[in-house]
Amino acid sequence: MTDPIPDYEACRRDGVLRVRREGTEWLSTGADGGRVRADCAYNVSVPEGWTRTDLAAYVDDRLERAGFDVADGDASCQRPPALLTGVDIADARGARCGPVTAYATAGVSNPAALPMAPAGGSLPDESDEPGDDDSEGATPGTGTVNVVVGTTRALADGALANLIAVAAEAKTATLLETTGFPGTTTDAIVAGHDPSGRPARFSGSGTVVGAAARACVREAVRASLAAHYDDHEIGCPASVEEATYGVSTDVRATVFEPPTLE
Repeated sequence: MTDPIPDYEACRRDGVLRVRREGTEWLSTGADGGRVRADCAYNVSVPEGWTRTDLAAYVDDRLERAGFDVADGDASCQRPPALLTGVDIADARGARCGPVTAYATAGVSNPAALPMAPAGGSLPDESDEPGDDDSEGATPGTGTVNVVVGTTRALADGALANLIAVAAEAKTATLLETTGFPGTTTDAIVAGHDPSGRPARFSGSGTVVGAAARACVREAVRASLAAHYDDHEIGCPASVEEATYGVSTDVRATVFEPPTLE
């Protein structure tokens, strides 16, 4: 017995994962993110030591080399969303539950720890952050946890944005349980919905869409972590210090109470 075809079909070729559903509207947190209508979304694996900063041109080149047409499908569609990852696309895994399908690539060689009892420290030097003409800070390390999640429901604007939050929460809970880290320095999410589907005003954890998304992201992230670490017999770092790259947010914020207006 074969597995049923997911509502958001995916295929892999030459280090590129394509997730496809005709007429999808996507919301991406990637480097060239935002809201677009396109038939496909992509997750592109980059080689170790990769230093390119012309991200759009690089993605276009990789998609062309992999035989994927950027304008695949309706010519009126916009430029499709694309994420970049240091994880091998062979380690990508998908999960389906109800009206939701999710795909993930997961590696934590660049963990971002958030201690609840921070020792105190300072913010990163702003001079080291990328400017408008420099995209280097948006590029992945040799890890990254990327998630592409899509639903067959037609989500309200707020519900599509909230699906990003629901997926991020599920990713964080899964990573904390399996690795001890809430995420990496370069995680990104693309969420999609079908504007012609059955309407849904909300996507919180208590809704069908939200619950299904949480389950899908959990299973896809866990399966990708297993493929990335267990199948290759390499170890997940136990601390930021042991990781190849990584940060710990030790700076303390000042707590205050908002004033009450009379």
